[in-house]
Amino acid sequence: MLMALGRFPFSLSTIAHDELSRRTAWRHATSQRVGARDATQYVGPGEETIGFGGTAHAELTDGRASLDQLREMAGTGQSWPLVDGAGTVFGAFVIQTLDEKHKALFPDGTPRAIEFSIDLLRVDG
Repeated sequence: MLMALGRFPFSLSTIAHDELSRRTAWRHATSQRVGARDATQYVGPGEETIGFGGTAHAELTDGRASLDQLREMAGTGQSWPLVDGAGTVFGAFVIQTLDEKHKALFPDGTPRAIEFSIDLLRVDG
């Protein structure tokens, strides 16, 4: 297993990602001063987002079913714990977006490959 979002495992048998990006921000309030740079004060953590993507191949997995399961999870509005295969707990995340692109279609329209990307937003609680 590469990663798990709640009960959904990202693996070769479901869908596997081949890239991951993580962005963490911190908030600083500013106050203008005459003749000097603005004064700043740290006010706490800001947004944390994780995005990852990959390609699901029909020979290995039913990517459509896995992506539909993720859509159902996103539709609940719930947050889900995100844990990687090494046991690192990233926190609780909601699914913000799920993009997919069907490629190399069979004669009946079934994709041989589905490129996907998922964007997650960390939430507290």
